[in-house]
Amino acid sequence: MFENKTIDENRQGEAIVLEDGNVGSKKLFLESYGCAMNFSDSEIVASILAKDGYSTTNVLEEADVVLVNTCAIRDNAEQRVRQRLKDFKKLKKNNPDMLVGVLGCMAERLKTKFLEEEQIVDMVVGPDSYRDLPNLLSQAEEGHRAVNVLLSKEETYSDIAPVRLSSNGVSAFISITRGCDNMCSFCVVPFTRGRERSRDPKSIVAEARDLFEKGYREITLLGQNVDSYLWSGGGLKKEILTEEQKAASVNFAQLLEMVALVHPDLRVRFSTSHPKDMTDEVLHVIAKYENVCKYVHLPVQSGSSRVLEIMNRGYDREWYLNRIAAIKSIIPDCGISTDVITGFCSETEEEHQETISLMQDVVYDFAYMFFYSERPKTLAERKYEDNIPEEVKKCRLAEVIDVQREHSAIRIKGMVGKTYRVLVEGISKKSDEMMMGRNSQNAVVVFPKENHKKGTYVNVFVDECTSTTLIGKVVV
Repeated sequence: MFENKTIDENRQGEAIVLEDGNVGSKKLFLESYGCAMNFSDSEIVASILAKDGYSTTNVLEEADVVLVNTCAIRDNAEQRVRQRLKDFKKLKKNNPDMLVGVLGCMAERLKTKFLEEEQIVDMVVGPDSYRDLPNLLSQAEEGHRAVNVLLSKEETYSDIAPVRLSSNGVSAFISITRGCDNMCSFCVVPFTRGRERSRDPKSIVAEARDLFEKGYREITLLGQNVDSYLWSGGGLKKEILTEEQKAASVNFAQLLEMVALVHPDLRVRFSTSHPKDMTDEVLHVIAKYENVCKYVHLPVQSGSSRVLEIMNRGYDREWYLNRIAAIKSIIPDCGISTDVITGFCSETEEEHQETISLMQDVVYDFAYMFFYSERPKTLAERKYEDNIPEEVKKCRLAEVIDVQREHSAIRIKGMVGKTYRVLVEGISKKSDEMMMGRNSQNAVVVFPKENHKKGTYVNVFVDECTSTTLIGKVVV
C-alpha cells in the first residue's frame, strides 16, 4: 500500500473506451495520462464528440482521430507523451488522414509551442476548451492546425453528461470543482487549469442520482481541493462574498451530506483534501454516514514547517498534525494516505528527517512519494534554486519509501481478524476463482467467487493478508 511515483505515473497512458461501445461513423481513440481529473475530463470529451458522430475505439489502427489527454505535473510525465507521439507518427505514415490532438495540462502549458515542437500534432486543446473540439476538428480536417487554450473563469461542464469510459459499471467520477487557487510554489496546476470554480450542487446530486439509477454503487467527488468547494448560487468567488452570502452558500461538508443522502447503498469517496481547508464539519459528516467512506487522502508534502512555508502550502507541521489528530478522534477507523516530496529547494537533511518523524507519528496506510521535479513558470522555478543533487533526492526518497513500506504493512496487518463491508468490483486480477472489492478504508479485499455479483455488497471476514491485499471469506 505504498507508491514511489506520482499519481500520473501510477496511471500511465491508458486507452479508454466505452464499456458497452457507442455507435458513430467516425472512430476516436482517446488516451489519458495523469490524475483522476484527467480521466474524468476524457469522459466529457467523449460525450462532446459522441454528439458529433464519433464512437470510441481501443484499436489505434482504425482511429480517424487520436486524442491524448496529458499531464504536466512532472517532466517525465511529459516525456512519456512525447514518446507516445512518436508511435503515432509511425502510424500516420500509413494513415495520413488520421488527426492527432493533444489535450489537457501539457497542451495548456506549451500552447502553440507544441505545434512547433511536434509536427505530427494537428490540434492543441486546453482543459477549458473541450466544447470547441468539433470546430477544431473541422479546421484540422481542412488542413489547418488548430489551437484553443483559453482558460475560463466559469466553465465547469456541469450540463454535459459524461460518457463513462473503461468503466467497471460500479464506480464513477464526478467533478465538483475545476482549477485551483492555492498557488503551491512547486505546482503547475493553477497555470494549466486556471482559477478555482465550483459546480452547482444540484447538478452534482442529479449526476450522482442518475449514476445510482444506472447501477453504479460508488462515486468519487473530484477537485484539486475539494475542501474549498463553495457554491454561492451566483458563481461569485468566495473571497468577495459577504458573511450573509457565505451563510447561504453550500460548502463541501454540506455537499458531501447531500450526496450521501442520494441512497444509503451509494458509496461516496472524495479526492483531494487540503490540510489548510479541511474542517471538523467535514469529518463529522464522514463519521455520520456509513456510506461516506472512512478514508482521507491528506497530502503533507513535507514534515518541515520551513519547507512547507516556501512551498506556500498555507499550513505548518503543527496545523497538519492537528488535522490528523482530528481525523483519528472523530473517525477512529479512518484510512489515511498522503503525498510526500523529497529534496525540495534548500531542504536540509534535518528537515528531511522531520518528514520521516511526521510519518512515524501518523503511520499512513498509503503514500504517493516522489522527489522534487522543477516545473516551468512555477513560483519555485522563479524564486528558488533547485539545489539538492538528484542523488540526494533519490536517497531521501528511498528512505521515505522504506518507512512507508513498513507502515503499510502495519496498517494492513491491523485489519486482519475483522469483518468489513466490501463493494464487489469484479474478478480478481490474479485468480478467476476470486472476487475483489474495497472496504471503506480503501483497502483491496479478495474472497472466493462463489455466486457473488459485481455491484453488490458482501461482509468479508479477513483472516490473512499479503503486503497490499486483505484475504478473507464472505460471512452472513
